Amino acid sequence: MPRDYSLSDMLERMYENQLALEAAVMELTLCVEQRGSAEVGRSVRGALYVIGENAGHIKQGLVRLRGMGH
Repeated sequence: MPRDYSLSDMLERMYENQLALEAAVMELTLCVEQRGSAEVGRSVRGALYVIGENAGHIKQGLVRLRGMGH
């Protein structure tokens, strides 16, 4: 029987997807900056900063959520 997906499992996968997307966008940002679009790079880096800040809060919430289930 397939394993049921818990809320914490689902949120953990969403968090991992966020980190993967963040890394992919950073790679694209580096390419854009190398082609001379510094303004676009700064804008994207600002958005990535917010993603990074939120990632820390999400991770702490996941740790807490997992702790409540055990």
